[in-house]
Amino acid sequence: MAKTSNARKTATVDAATSAFTFTVRDDGIGVVEIDVPGDAQNTLKREFGEQFDAVLDEARAHARLKGLVIRSAKAGSFVAGADIGLFDRAQSAAEVEELSHRCQQAFRQLEEFPVPVVAAIDGACLGGGLELALACHGRVCTNAKPTVLGLPEVMLGLLPAAGGTQRLPRLIGIARSLDLLLTGKQLRPAQALKLGVVDEVVAPGVLLEAAVRRIADMVATHGRGTRLQERLQHARGGVQPARDEALGLVLEDNPFGRRVLFQQARKQTRGKTRGNYPAPERIIEVVETGFAKGIEAGYAAEAKAFGELAMTGVSRQCRNIFFAQNALKKETFVGGKNVKPRSIERVAVLGAGLMGSGIALVTANKAGLPVRLKDRDDKGLAGGYAYLRKFYGKRVQRRAMSRAEAEAELSRVTGGADYSGFAHCDLVVEAVFEDLKLKHRMLHDVESHCRADTIFASNTSSIPIADIAKAAKRPENVIGLHYFSPVEKMPLLEIIATPQTAPEVIAACAAFGKAQGKTVIVVRDGPGFYTTRILAPYLNEATRILAEGVDPHAVDDALMDFGYPVGPITLLDEVGIDVGTKVAPVLAAAFGERMTPPQASAAMIEAGFLGRKAGKGFYLYDAAKKGGKPVNAGLHRLLGVKLGRKMEAAEIAGRCAWMMINEAAHCMQDGILFEPMHGDVGAIFGLGFPPFRGGPFRYVDSIGAAAAVEQLEQLAAVHGPRFAPAPILREMARDGSRFYP
Repeated sequence: MAKTSNARKTATVDAATSAFTFTVRDDGIGVVEIDVPGDAQNTLKREFGEQFDAVLDEARAHARLKGLVIRSAKAGSFVAGADIGLFDRAQSAAEVEELSHRCQQAFRQLEEFPVPVVAAIDGACLGGGLELALACHGRVCTNAKPTVLGLPEVMLGLLPAAGGTQRLPRLIGIARSLDLLLTGKQLRPAQALKLGVVDEVVAPGVLLEAAVRRIADMVATHGRGTRLQERLQHARGGVQPARDEALGLVLEDNPFGRRVLFQQARKQTRGKTRGNYPAPERIIEVVETGFAKGIEAGYAAEAKAFGELAMTGVSRQCRNIFFAQNALKKETFVGGKNVKPRSIERVAVLGAGLMGSGIALVTANKAGLPVRLKDRDDKGLAGGYAYLRKFYGKRVQRRAMSRAEAEAELSRVTGGADYSGFAHCDLVVEAVFEDLKLKHRMLHDVESHCRADTIFASNTSSIPIADIAKAAKRPENVIGLHYFSPVEKMPLLEIIATPQTAPEVIAACAAFGKAQGKTVIVVRDGPGFYTTRILAPYLNEATRILAEGVDPHAVDDALMDFGYPVGPITLLDEVGIDVGTKVAPVLAAAFGERMTPPQASAAMIEAGFLGRKAGKGFYLYDAAKKGGKPVNAGLHRLLGVKLGRKMEAAEIAGRCAWMMINEAAHCMQDGILFEPMHGDVGAIFGLGFPPFRGGPFRYVDSIGAAAAVEQLEQLAAVHGPRFAPAPILREMARDGSRFYP
């Protein structure tokens, strides 16, 4: 195949500006170091093609070279992937396809290098970085915390395009590679070793010598010029699969077994994506092509699919989200002010329930800070500790961390039923019940037992922070930190600032949230803030549709087909009907009919239909079987209507989604949001708004404000003024303006 041929001109590159340098040790081992000038992390850029060719030419020309080690000169970063901006600058699928061919050709040089090549991995090895490592004859990585390996391209609506879809399945097996390719999950070193993605895990200080030793072992086993199939067989032989995995590998070794495997993969993928995301299905197709027609056909299919996917609207929106997340990582949320954040080194959490325990967990596990956990009695504390132990037990079982590491992190969390240990805390987060009087009492206690500069943060989901701060002696210390459950899994932290909140408190909490691994947005104070405010009318509309006789499953399915990860009725059951009801009066009082909940909620609480925790809500859980959750027959009596009315999925999804989108526009107009990007990120990462649609504001931009107003007016004509378009949308429709440039 011409595009992946070794025939090329010798590259001429200025070594002083190259991201790659080549040196030779006294023992004849060459070392290629990657160091992208001016960047904190190594990423692969278009201009590196010639530089990479040149450094390999230099290494190939060395007469006494015994082996080659590829490593990073940047501590804690091997290669974090490709420069995503490449795809935005591309004008056509053919241009992106050609980029893929170039990368494939470059990495095949490693695969066919005349002496063994070993990747010495320390830090992030993701996307194109892992594809580079897979093209080497061996891989050694460190056990350092920053070291992770993965192929996350699917999260951008893409697929690996430098040979990764072909090399990984041949290295670790089809089923195990599809699990990585289709989810984008990242592997810790021990997990990568168990799967056979790497050959050895060592301490950072001995990484280079371990790589050199592996080269010596390869020379002793294979001699010079280790070939692809020999390498793969050697790697497979080093992995001892469990019995079920071994049976799977046998299944993969014949055409019939592979056909069954790919059929199952397609079925499972379609069940998760509901056809909204093309990348997973293209990944399966490309991997299958490589096994059915040979690796050369696989490379060609990979490049073609990559080019086509990069031009899709789905990938563009996913890339927009990626850029937004990166921008938020650098954001201080205090404008251009020269603000020094307060230091947060000691944290306390009030309440050891699910939220409080989760907040303590991410503080110890991600931020690495000591936490004092308080509950009203030992029983409450015991529940919190059980939650923590369960989390760490699973991490150890999955080899994401060692038993010693788990015990060390667990020891960071101490607890008590009083305020001992609070005197030196920099931040106290309350995660108690949604009761203003109770929160006022917590605030009084914290101001009595802590320093004058201790930050008091409320995890309330709806009560205005200004109302909580009314009881404060020092309202400049009061802020909202709205986490989402389960805290260790949900990526968003919504920070709520009042006009009195000190800028250094805002900056400190933003830095703290990022240290916890959260994507952080800051919004202005108000009833329901941003996320709860736009979620409430969405859920209300879903229950109104039930009251019209539509089956709960039909409502959930319609919104999942639209792109939400879970349906609104299931979400209500998971959160708890009683929890949602506590929020409703606050929002209804502030916003009137747009937020008025259906009457069925109070009746459901009175009947004990509280959701999953009670075994019954809209669905029955005690009787739930593999076939799905049965509908609670008691709904018929409470709703006063026979369920089973047919309604088009598009109508169901449209009514619910437009309530959320319209309320997001109201939030923008009311000044709750500082910019549309924050609103899109908050809706996607906090509430599951379909990522491929870009968020409420990018979605409006994608169809145009005039079309959005038309949709809302049609809904208002049929269902009432709650659908009346937000004034900002009407203005944009008149002006032909957009939320984004």
